[in-house]
Order: sequence, then structure tokens, then C-alpha cells
Amino acid sequence: MRKQGCSLLLPNSRWWDTNDISDGGLLMGPNWNEDQPIYRQLRDRVVAMILEGVLAEGDALPSVRNVAAEYRLNPLTVLKGYQELVDQDLVEKKRGRGMFVIEGARAELLKAERQRFLEKEWPDVMATIRRLELDTKTLLDAMPDTETTDGGDAE
Repeated sequence: MRKQGCSLLLPNSRWWDTNDISDGGLLMGPNWNEDQPIYRQLRDRVVAMILEGVLAEGDALPSVRNVAAEYRLNPLTVLKGYQELVDQDLVEKKRGRGMFVIEGARAELLKAERQRFLEKEWPDVMATIRRLELDTKTLLDAMPDTETTDGGDAE
């Protein structure tokens, strides 16, 4: 079931909280990145929603028709983005009912995103840390106070 107060797509690929918007829509339409196909951007937005817990395991994705109508997209574009999620075993089709996030999808996405971060982004972050001569204490002091998640330790 789609969570109340959230929209699938938002401007600049950021989630938009619609709780305070009386019409339940966006203040402005989504801005699509010209460097990447729209179906791929749709897929990435659903992935982000799963990672952020907006869509939980067992939740239905917004219908292809609703997303297509709301954002003036060809339904085949939306379907292609959703199909990528099915092909990656993150979403399952239930005939006559829609598409649903499968059990274990978030864990698989976290595993893949962590690996991608460590391989692609961490080397640049580490180079910046060294270049700026930042020490561990300075970095830890700059972190906001948050509770420990399943991905790390509090120490």
C-alpha cells in the first residue's frame, strides 16, 4: 500500500513530502535529467524510496497508470522502469493487483549500494580527507548525533 503523504517523484530527484500540500501533488513538476533515460530515473527513485524506508517490503508501488498520468509520461516508460525492478528481483508482479516490494529487497539494495560506495565514491572521499589533512577526531566531531543503525557501530 502506498504510504500517505509521499509522492513517487519529485523535482531534482529528491523526495517531496506532500503532507502540507492540500492538493496532494507537487508544487512543480519533476525535472528530468537529460543525461539519463526517464525510465532509469524512475527506477532509481523507487530504489531510493526502498532504501529510505518510504516503501517497505510488501508495499505496493504506485500504479503505472497513476504515475504516468500524474507526471504526463507514456505508461510504457513507467512500465519499463518498473520492469527493471522486477528483473533485479526487487519487485514482484501480482496479476490483477499490481507490483510489490519483495522481502529482502532493502537488504539486497543496501549490500549493493554499500559496495558501490566503497568502490566508486570512497576513494574520492578518502583523497579529499588526506588532501585537507583531516583527522579522525575532527571528522567524528563533525558528524551529527544519530542512533546506531544496523550498518555500523556506535564506537
